[in-house]
Amino acid sequence: MIYFILIFIFIFGLIIGSFLNCLIYRLHKNKSMMGRSFCPKCKKQISWYDNIPILSFLFLNGKCRYCKQKISWQYLLVEFITGILFVIAFIIEFSVFQNQNILMLFRSWFIISVMIVVFIYDLKWYLILDIVTLPASLFILILNLYLGMNWQNILISVIIGIGFFLIQFLISRGKWIGGGDIRLGMLMGLSLGWPMILVAIILAYFIGSIVGILLILFKKKKLGSKIPLGIFLSTATVITLFWGNIILDWYLNILKY
Repeated sequence: MIYFILIFIFIFGLIIGSFLNCLIYRLHKNKSMMGRSFCPKCKKQISWYDNIPILSFLFLNGKCRYCKQKISWQYLLVEFITGILFVIAFIIEFSVFQNQNILMLFRSWFIISVMIVVFIYDLKWYLILDIVTLPASLFILILNLYLGMNWQNILISVIIGIGFFLIQFLISRGKWIGGGDIRLGMLMGLSLGWPMILVAIILAYFIGSIVGILLILFKKKKLGSKIPLGIFLSTATVITLFWGNIILDWYLNILKY
């Protein structure tokens, strides 16, 4: 029975991933979410059988049925990764699956979805949209309070999330990071709480350092080149959401020795 549930959740995640791809494109083009999906190259409407997550991409060999232009691998990867992350979130919550945990599961799915949008948008266009982070922050805040989470804990986490990036912004006069990183820091604080916000920030900069070094070694970037911070912050948020306690316990055990 559990395998059928996992398959169902994976398919649900694929559908949400397909929606996220559409959302990312339409946010960038400033288009309404209303209306049928269409090919971004030839603008032809996409039929339902060409809009099945993953399968349509494979059947069409990664090309539009009409103009034969290549479809970005982003669409396939976002769908697949969303499906996998939704399954992981379910497995983590499944051990204590009660009414409140159902809301916690939907909370996790929402955070995952927002972080995927942040990741792709910042990766492609070096921008973190307030239209994504601010409404998401409000929704998570309301959900946190409804779930009875400690408001002092939330407040401390938000102050750290905002303050850490605000200080950098002020010191560098906006050269090191942008205002979008500050708002993302607030969302991270609301999503993770204390002390997980610290785990996520440290993890983000650790991952960013490794990636930056590899890009320089492979001559993809030069020393001082700009790398979108949002991709590391969003990645670290999802990792911390799943395994933050394990990471923190591991680190504290190292300090004992």
